[in-house]
Amino acid sequence: MVFVSKFILVFLIVSGTATPLLSQYGVFGKEDLVKYTRKWEGERFPDGRPKVSDEIIEKLRGVVLEDLMGPLYKAGYRNQIDTEGWLVMHPQRPVVGRAVTASFMPYRPDISEIINEDGLKDGMERGQNSWPIDRLVKGDVIVVDLFGKIDGGTYAGDNLATTIAKRVGPGGGMIIDGAVRDADGIYPIENFNTIVRDYHHSGISDVMLMSYNAPIRIGKITCMPGDIVVSSMEGIAVIPVHLVEEVVDRVERTQLRNTFGKLRMQEGVYTAGQVDSRWTEEMEEDYNKWLNEYREKNK
Repeated sequence: MVFVSKFILVFLIVSGTATPLLSQYGVFGKEDLVKYTRKWEGERFPDGRPKVSDEIIEKLRGVVLEDLMGPLYKAGYRNQIDTEGWLVMHPQRPVVGRAVTASFMPYRPDISEIINEDGLKDGMERGQNSWPIDRLVKGDVIVVDLFGKIDGGTYAGDNLATTIAKRVGPGGGMIIDGAVRDADGIYPIENFNTIVRDYHHSGISDVMLMSYNAPIRIGKITCMPGDIVVSSMEGIAVIPVHLVEEVVDRVERTQLRNTFGKLRMQEGVYTAGQVDSRWTEEMEEDYNKWLNEYREKNK
């Protein structure tokens, strides 16, 4: 469901042109969400958002962003990782989950009035920033475009953060291209992480919620609802949902090779130069033997 769908700006691009020739206020509902994630062939939530399995999500926990770059770039997705300017509250606590997106714009009273009217019709009684939180489920990560606003761009304080943590479950978090307040109160929340541009004492102000579960920009990344969000101490990555299983497979293979390489270097069998270069036939044979033994032990 899109709370403020009547006010999402949709650009209709004529083939072969680089700029929008026609713009209109349109609807981004379930049909649009299914259309724009049409490469996803798996399960979906009732609102059309792709539903990647919990098992796949857990396989990505602890993955470093460097390991994601290769498969994403190879698939042609070069704008899905952003490591510039993020403040990670718990650097050693990765966030992994399905994106629930929200986008804000600078406050304009005539538009915000109608947004509030639509929200009341949908049973929303509190501030607009709380509306997306009311729809979160286990395994979600809330991803919010607050256009980098710090003063007055505080999406949540410790109370809303506690609510988010309860709804999304262990290992979840919030990623805000803006700020949060009450950082001292958010910090102790267990099994939860907060990734923002900064902390600020102000309350959220002079903004309005323009979309929920629609495509958004988060930093340098285009994020679709249902995409898988992965964080590290460096920043964030967003994996297009239809690529998730392929990425997981490639990352697992990379991690196994890295584990083997580090082991052999510690044992003094190979040098760093050998491990970081193209492996010889003998090294590949050694790796395959080790891999078979490793898999046998970890059945």
